[in-house]
Amino acid sequence: MTIKTNALKSIAIAVTLSCGALSLSATAHDTHAHENTASSKALENAVSGDHRTAKNKSRDQYRHPIETLNFFGFTPSMTVVEITPGGGWYTEILAPALKGTGKLYGAHYPDTGEDNYYSNSRKKLVKKLASDVVFSEVVLTDFTPRQESELAPQGTADLILTFRNLHNWKDDGVKQVFKDAYNALKPGGVLGVVEHRLPVGVDADKARGYVSEVSTIKQAKAAGFRFAGSSEVNANSKDLAVHPKGVWTLPPRLALEDKDRAKYLAIGESDRMTLKFVKPAK
Repeated sequence: MTIKTNALKSIAIAVTLSCGALSLSATAHDTHAHENTASSKALENAVSGDHRTAKNKSRDQYRHPIETLNFFGFTPSMTVVEITPGGGWYTEILAPALKGTGKLYGAHYPDTGEDNYYSNSRKKLVKKLASDVVFSEVVLTDFTPRQESELAPQGTADLILTFRNLHNWKDDGVKQVFKDAYNALKPGGVLGVVEHRLPVGVDADKARGYVSEVSTIKQAKAAGFRFAGSSEVNANSKDLAVHPKGVWTLPPRLALEDKDRAKYLAIGESDRMTLKFVKPAK
């Protein structure tokens, strides 16, 4: 009788533990699903916002901001760094999506007071950020290509993003940026890279502005990152990468202006690699 009683108690305990584990699993699943829903909703609202110009919205078909940010694991509670926001195309999406719940740093060229591309770019971005309350929580930090830069306070960022910048920084600049990103990220944090993709077997001299995916992955690993995967969300099979004026031949730049305009509009924006790297947890 005692043996049967003990056996029944053991079964009861096992069932209770099993139910508890299932409950915890269900709770974790529900929490994850809720975060995904909140993230998608925040991004959808930001992308459709009136603060974005029709010109910028027209590029969504090529840049796929919602799908891209979801691939990188974006959530509205994150601390995010965008390296060289430029004219603020992605800032228009990130700023409202993070406002009130997360934090956005724009690591941009410093204003040295000189009349040059870097200082003028910073001034234009500052003016843009002051133009709408949606940008009121954005914090700018100083980023100087090929020099050590503090993109954000060390070990504070959940997600660092760079869009179509590697080709400007060259190999030495990319190596330094990846080191800077590694320092700014928390353990487990993500570095997201989108860049014009050099087709395998194509000479880089004939495809100006395009970057090797294999080389980029090697550079990120050398900085300490783990390669977490790639997405074809920004791929464009029509782009073969060899153009008279490099990648700038294609829209939005259209460097040839009216010459063969219809041809390059039909190709669309460049074929892009979308790579995700993770700073290993210690």
